[in-house]
Amino acid sequence: MRKNQQGTSYIGILLGIIALAFILKITVAVWPLYWDDHVIDQQIVEQIKNSPADITPSKFSSEIGKNFDMNNIRDIKFDDIATVSTQDGLQVTKKYEVRKHFMLNIDIVLTFEKSFDKRSVESK
Repeated sequence: MRKNQQGTSYIGILLGIIALAFILKITVAVWPLYWDDHVIDQQIVEQIKNSPADITPSKFSSEIGKNFDMNNIRDIKFDDIATVSTQDGLQVTKKYEVRKHFMLNIDIVLTFEKSFDKRSVESK
């Protein structure tokens, strides 16, 4: 007489391990990029809060660049990813794309885009 419950086969365990490894590889490849973007957003908001109303775009960019160096964001330059304007108050528009090699000939492409202005940041 056969038993109804025989457990997981070796192939089932192997497929589960492969799926878990694939999910772990995606997480390891993508998490640092999202974390860097989060830190960049925090630095922009903090700089907007602390900057005077008459700050120039070049001064704002240089201060953010210093903050990036302090927070170990060295592969992204602020001038390459954002534009700063002082029309209608201080406005910062961040838009950039990161391509990360995943495996074989597959790349992960992440696009980050966000706008900040002094009035909305100070109202929070």
